[in-house]
Amino acid sequence: MAWECLRSEKSSETTHLKASLQQLQVQRQLQTILILSNWSGSAAVLYDHGYSRTEVDARVIIAPKSIVRAVVYERNNDILSILKLTWGLLRVMLSAPRRSAAIPNASGTLLAYTQTTYSFETHATTSELRVLDVASGSSVLLTNSYHGSPQWLGDGDKLVWLQDGEKGSTNFIVGCGQRKEDPYVAGTVSAPVSNLKLTTLSPGLVGLAVSGKANPDGSIYNPSTAKKPLSSGKLYTSLFVRHWDEYITPQKNAIWLGTLQKASSSAEDKRSRYKLSELKNLFNFIGWPEIESPIPPFGGTDHFDICPHGIVFVAKDPNLNQALHTRCVVFICNMDAGSWTQAVPISAKSLSLNRLKGAITSPVISPKSNTLAILAMREDGYESDKNRIIIVPGVFDWRAEQPQPVEIFANTDGSGSWNLSPSSLTWGENDSDIFVRVEDTGCGTVFRLPLTDYTKASTNHMSKLTHSGYVTSVAPASSKLFITSTSFVENSAFSVFDLTKPSQQPKLICSGSRHGAALGLFPEQVSDVWWRGAEDHPIHAWVIKPSNFDPKKKYPLCYLIHGGPQGAWNDQWNTRWNPAVFAEQGYVVITPNPTGSTGYGQAFTDAIQNEWGGKPYEDIALGFEYIEKELEYVDTTRAVALGASYGGFMVNWIQGHELGRRFKALVTHDGIFSTKFSLAAEELYFPIRDLKGIYWQVPENWDRWDPSLHLDKWETPHLIIHNELDYRLTIAEGLAAFNVLQMRGVPSAFLMFPDENHWVLKPENSLVWYRTVLNWINKHVGLPLLFDKDGSDGFPVRNEDAIVRDLATLTVTG
Repeated sequence: MAWECLRSEKSSETTHLKASLQQLQVQRQLQTILILSNWSGSAAVLYDHGYSRTEVDARVIIAPKSIVRAVVYERNNDILSILKLTWGLLRVMLSAPRRSAAIPNASGTLLAYTQTTYSFETHATTSELRVLDVASGSSVLLTNSYHGSPQWLGDGDKLVWLQDGEKGSTNFIVGCGQRKEDPYVAGTVSAPVSNLKLTTLSPGLVGLAVSGKANPDGSIYNPSTAKKPLSSGKLYTSLFVRHWDEYITPQKNAIWLGTLQKASSSAEDKRSRYKLSELKNLFNFIGWPEIESPIPPFGGTDHFDICPHGIVFVAKDPNLNQALHTRCVVFICNMDAGSWTQAVPISAKSLSLNRLKGAITSPVISPKSNTLAILAMREDGYESDKNRIIIVPGVFDWRAEQPQPVEIFANTDGSGSWNLSPSSLTWGENDSDIFVRVEDTGCGTVFRLPLTDYTKASTNHMSKLTHSGYVTSVAPASSKLFITSTSFVENSAFSVFDLTKPSQQPKLICSGSRHGAALGLFPEQVSDVWWRGAEDHPIHAWVIKPSNFDPKKKYPLCYLIHGGPQGAWNDQWNTRWNPAVFAEQGYVVITPNPTGSTGYGQAFTDAIQNEWGGKPYEDIALGFEYIEKELEYVDTTRAVALGASYGGFMVNWIQGHELGRRFKALVTHDGIFSTKFSLAAEELYFPIRDLKGIYWQVPENWDRWDPSLHLDKWETPHLIIHNELDYRLTIAEGLAAFNVLQMRGVPSAFLMFPDENHWVLKPENSLVWYRTVLNWINKHVGLPLLFDKDGSDGFPVRNEDAIVRDLATLTVTG
């Protein structure tokens, strides 16, 4: 890498920096400009390319054609150069490998996981399947032509995974986790399938289930080979018309069953290989072709489970309008060896859960006794109702009468004795425990629930295994529990908990970012605060400070408001709204969890009903007062507020109320402009439940919390972002907001992505999103702007000459 080192005495640093930059500008060699703050050294280094963090004697930051500020840190007498205010920082974060959950083999010695990495140099994504040795912490690459769903085959070291084939087909690949032999194709399915699950039926015979689209006649659907209609017209006579980011088509999700059978070795190949059978559509064989599972748009392996005796899956009630109801049905399908291997009818029944008439998820079958555990909600139409743990013993022993479901933690008033709402269940190896993932006070934690006698289960018997961060997955193997987690500063960590030593803490196996250090982040940046909100209720918030935080200085406030509204800011990694990225600009970031947030008890979550702009707004306003009075290092005269979805509603609501005058700039991403626009959304049960009725039945509720009825007060500079494929909150919401701001003469901007939905997911788009958002808020609070490789900050275009002219006025202080 070519580089030039400019050295000078402290007294003449500014002069030398100016002269050198001007010389580079004349030579048209300006690749990287280094702005040095907190200067305490005598070297400035300019590189011609690259953007990764570097540890050298000089205080070095690298970012292609970007304006960068280097901040020096003393940690254990080592000087680290931390990425700050750079185009490169965003690239590092967005291109950092994204790892899946760790999947242990039966002995708990190997972990399979997937890893995807986007390159901003090649503009391409690489996908890898890797296997990590638990003892050494080192991993090996199995394949870089990976598609999904790695699963271990029985008790050995063989893996099976799915790989994209030709013309939309899917190959089933079998390989060795220790790379002792080359992988091979066990069979090919003529369409896209995913969400692979396996169960051992007998030695050399494995049952499998995958999900994939089915045509109305029950055949498997391949969009790449399907005949294209001559007309683009779509006629609908019922809802949904569209859902999340696509229009509804006649094809539906279905579960497909098959087997992998080990064949005899041949003269050419001494190995015995597995061969894939033909797949069959489960729903055709049980006589219910009209149902759909996994449930769109996000359902996957959390909507079905299999074992040698059968399959359990959940689906929306086919007799109800899915846009107005969340009610689900549990289906129990008994199977024997013939059901797995032959095209014969399969016995199936629906399970009645009595008073639990809401959504159902996470069906899991115990490995020993065929006991079913599920999560079920009580209220139809309420997607954020409390999940209750339901146990169904002997689920496949169904004869004249169905097994009797038992609700764990049930009490006399029906509310349940545990006030948290679990998100997933995982059986232990011997049926004696269930591991429960749940949001709890801003973290994603794991509880161990003993179920030796499930009729006597109590919250007093539960033990909390994790206390910080956010657990995304757990998997038991060989008396151990393997945990995948993240945090505000850690993008991926694998840990192991020894179940035979419950008093110990989980032991780290490997960290994807060295506890954040590889990204220039540190756990010490994160803390939390509490204040009194509406009705004197305690409100929790996370505080994320810059990595160069100095308690003697004052930093502008970045107030991030979460969506939902039944959601929360948890201590977890997020590439879409990453608080650390905002903090690294020079903000103190506060992420409040106001009324309606999850993880603070179901009553607190439920309290958002018909209070959209009421209690949560008061919580946020009182939080602003608390920050102003109690956090001396926060400059609330330079504050910005940002939010997405319901958070975008709240920012629009703030804009029309007194609190809006306290902010220098606002950002709304895919927010609500008018509650009436929700009639054009897809999941209509959401506003109907939250606003206590349909618009024409209770118009006063819809009008009470309508931001568009307060437009006369909109005057704070405001960036609006809305995407074309967002069918949850249509783009009309964003256009209307921007139109009003423009008509009122309020400084404003509008960013949209025609190929994104409610979220911005594509890396190049995400880079533009961050650049636009950060430049918008930075320029209104006086922080430096980001520049892309062409010298543009995303607003007025600035060329290389203009950048150098500005730098000529730079003062470097010692």
